[in-house]
Amino acid sequence: MLFTSHKLTCAIAALTVSTALACSSAMAQESTDPIKLTLHDWTGQLITTELMGEVLKKAGYSVEYVQADYLAQFAGLETGDLHVAMEMWETTGRDAMDASTATGKTEVIGPTGMKAKEEWWFPEYMKEKCPGLPNWEALKDEKCAEAFSTAETAPKGRYLGGPVTWGGFDDERVEALGLPFEVIHAGTDAALFAELESAYQRQAPILLWIYAPHWAPTKYKGEWIEFPEYTKECYTDPKWGSNPDALYDCGKPFGEIWKVGWVGVKDKWPGAYKAIKAFTIDNDQMGQMITEVDLNGKPVSEVVQAWMAANEPTWSKWLKK
Repeated sequence: MLFTSHKLTCAIAALTVSTALACSSAMAQESTDPIKLTLHDWTGQLITTELMGEVLKKAGYSVEYVQADYLAQFAGLETGDLHVAMEMWETTGRDAMDASTATGKTEVIGPTGMKAKEEWWFPEYMKEKCPGLPNWEALKDEKCAEAFSTAETAPKGRYLGGPVTWGGFDDERVEALGLPFEVIHAGTDAALFAELESAYQRQAPILLWIYAPHWAPTKYKGEWIEFPEYTKECYTDPKWGSNPDALYDCGKPFGEIWKVGWVGVKDKWPGAYKAIKAFTIDNDQMGQMITEVDLNGKPVSEVVQAWMAANEPTWSKWLKK
């Protein structure tokens, strides 16, 4: 009788967002154990994860943020020691995601609403030094490669890749396409873009991994390298493409950014599972928040709280799905 009365009260009181959230908390919080959301090493993912976590806290859930390796995290998700990864990029995470979901221990909870692009990128001023760009075949020219070289790689060109933990097969791509380049991996996301800023200010040569959603493609004038278009066969069948003896002789895939989690989330926290599934945000909104953190120096927590204050009707709907 008390439960029935509570449901009736909630239905009537749901005219206000705050009361609706309180009711959602009382009715949907099936476990008091913390929901463990994974944190990685780039700003957008930190924002996405804290945004979801803070929304879940509004509904009364206990949330824990856990630092985890982007690809190796699947071991923890499969055992249930970790619970939700808010960003798995189609461009770099598809193989690991498919291998994990095939075990039946993890599942794709749905798209985030953001569209991913990750590829080699160069500043516009490098076109004068390497005619033929953005076509990838221009990079095969030794003079072009030397134009992108540094003291540590000369006469080979230097490609600044993301942290090794991001994957991406850049080392394999260089070998498969016969490019006279050496791949140097940045230690962190911050180091990657600090080097871009420094090079751009000096009009110095740089070729590096750029991704979107991010502020960099908007702030700096430049282009992505146009590699042979990605197909699944490029990553699985050596006979595909220009090099019949190697995989990865193409560009990176483009596509969705996915939410992935332990398969037990929907049974242990069904209300939270529905909210995570309902979460959606677009590239423009995320790009604006990344800008506030990376360029304007604001803490992630401050940017997340500002977004939540300005978008309460949006995130409150996630909790009522």
